[in-house]
Amino acid sequence: MIYVSRREHFNAAHKLYNPNWTREKNEEVFGPCANDNWHGHNFEMIVTVKGKPDPETGFVVDLKKLSTLIKERVIEKVDHKNLNLDVDFMQGKMASCENLVEGIWKILAPALKEITDRAVLHSIRLYETPNNFVDFYGEGLEQDTQAVQKEPHLATATV
Repeated sequence: MIYVSRREHFNAAHKLYNPNWTREKNEEVFGPCANDNWHGHNFEMIVTVKGKPDPETGFVVDLKKLSTLIKERVIEKVDHKNLNLDVDFMQGKMASCENLVEGIWKILAPALKEITDRAVLHSIRLYETPNNFVDFYGEGLEQDTQAVQKEPHLATATV
């Protein structure tokens, strides 16, 4: 199995705040991230796909197509946006990196089929700061299982 990664960048603001809690508890749990006037980050995202190289191109995925897909489906939705207010797939959710990366997975995993039949989404790493990041491998999401069932060569491929 070959793993291919693409890095993308976006800037976004958010606030971590549970409306069921008091202001004091929010500040205790979330600290400055509960700021009434939001706060922002320069996010770095690494999207990794896995699969078997195409014998004609040698590619698991065309990285230009992967970059375009990520930009059109995710970056345009989140870049220079307020994650709490402006991003459709974050509505009704705490705007944590954990929830954000899961929402991004739900967009990219099925969309990847539009650009390749040789690869599936393996992981997304989302850096909120240089020191804080989240890794997500799609565990627990039904579409991850469906992708492997529909692409059985990906589950058993060796290179």
